[in-house]
Amino acid sequence: MNRSVLITGASAGIGAALARTYAAEGWNVILTARRQAPLQALADDLTAAHGVTATVIPEDLSDPTAPERLVATIAAHDLTVDGLVNNAGFSRVTGFLDTDLSAHRAMIQVMLTAPVELSRLLLPGMIQRDFGRVLNVASLAGQMPATGGDTLYGPIKSFLIKASQGLHLETQGTGVHVTVLNPGYTLTEFHDVNGSREQVSSAYPAWMWMDAARVARIGYHACEANRPSVTPGVMNNVMAGLARFLPGGLALRMVANHAKRLDRI
Repeated sequence: MNRSVLITGASAGIGAALARTYAAEGWNVILTARRQAPLQALADDLTAAHGVTATVIPEDLSDPTAPERLVATIAAHDLTVDGLVNNAGFSRVTGFLDTDLSAHRAMIQVMLTAPVELSRLLLPGMIQRDFGRVLNVASLAGQMPATGGDTLYGPIKSFLIKASQGLHLETQGTGVHVTVLNPGYTLTEFHDVNGSREQVSSAYPAWMWMDAARVARIGYHACEANRPSVTPGVMNNVMAGLARFLPGGLALRMVANHAKRLDRI
């Protein structure tokens, strides 16, 4: 197999774990994120470990022109994108009103608009070639009522879940698989970046956390099996089920308690 997968937000965390998973399965990888140095280090590791081609294309997806520029740069490298992993993301935990509008705008651009645009730009080629994979990394938060403090994060992930479901249906019979991956608490640098490591570590026991490599493998195999959605971990599925079947007011109180434990409201 000589397939290539584009992975956004590939410099660390679940993105890097997914890059390692795809490379171990023989995929060439196209890595993008804002920081060149960690991308290059990862690319070198993947080439040495698995003999795949790893192409580094730094981009800042908060720039509205980035998706089209990224696709054009890939074409200029004479590369074909057979798989797309929309993983780039972050959260703002300072509260809706205490966060600058520019920061909200960047979050929506990176986590909602860019995945839509990259999917729209790359899916036609996949369908034409009768082969493609799209793995959208959402979150357990997208299956729960929105919480205070990081008010936009859950709704954005809910959008990504619903959009993935629609694309999964639209691409049936085309050779393209579309899957949404909904991790719960995962051991990555994510919480260090948004400054919530101490709060989340003290709020939840160690057994609720999952390893990024395991989450990545679950996502990869779910996409290969053309499952529309996968939520790793028994407890995460229990929580998603509770949110789905509990009365709305009770589910909202449940996530409000979560936000209070994290000192966000």
